[in-house]
Amino acid sequence: MFAVPLPRWGERTYTMGILNVTPDSFSGDGLLTEGQVVERALEQARRFVQAGADILDIGGESTRPGSRPVSAEEEMARVLPVIEALVKQDWGVILSVDTYKAVVAEAALRLGAHWVNDVWAMRADERMAEVVARYGAVVILMHNRSQPENAELRERLGGRYVNIAYTNLIEDIKAELLASVDLALAAGVPREHIILDPGIGFGKTVEQNLHLIRHLDAFKTLGFPLLLGPSRKSFIGYTLNLPPDQRLEGTLAAAVLGVERGADILRVHDVEAVVRAVRMTEAILRA
Repeated sequence: MFAVPLPRWGERTYTMGILNVTPDSFSGDGLLTEGQVVERALEQARRFVQAGADILDIGGESTRPGSRPVSAEEEMARVLPVIEALVKQDWGVILSVDTYKAVVAEAALRLGAHWVNDVWAMRADERMAEVVARYGAVVILMHNRSQPENAELRERLGGRYVNIAYTNLIEDIKAELLASVDLALAAGVPREHIILDPGIGFGKTVEQNLHLIRHLDAFKTLGFPLLLGPSRKSFIGYTLNLPPDQRLEGTLAAAVLGVERGADILRVHDVEAVVRAVRMTEAILRA
């Protein structure tokens, strides 16, 4: 158990920088493509912190449509050395482990990670809620309806989901997120340690993702901080007909609208550009 860092919600939007310790990230920024992984991760993390990142999210398994699952052992071999190195830095940032496996989360928390970012919202591993509660960690519960049979892959634009049916997109996501909240609360996770993520790009079509961002403020009624993760996602690529490495402007547009509609955290690859856009947006909104 440790004193978990909690942002001062409502004062500003916080930025979470993505550290992909993978060889197959959809965005092309996977840190396992070359050697010296820990050194390269530290250098990228340092750039993020200098650019204004508040949180670093370290993940060892790609979640792009069509990606290959990895074992818990392989995932830990990727992320734990990076987390161990980051814990030793005196940067004053929050460290989050991006995993849906309880054994990986526990190992990361034991090393000194503060948060768990669970893309399956405690539904993939029944032990996750107990681990988060026992370590007093903050957990991000993300909505996810991803299924391999609904993934469509195109060489230039990458993967997207098609033929995903919702009765009512916003209300269905709300209900499924609240079911995961109940799992967390029942295990003893404090309510103030729960963050919700509506899951941009996870089991949603391009049109559904656009609608979700437009109506992000509908989730504020649930009473939890909101994370928005639009960065370089396929809904941008398919809307603008651009590959992942050309989606900065689309990411910034989604980020700015997210701030205006109540996002508390933005999870992004392009930290410097997003931090600048967010600060300008907030200055205008406060004027």
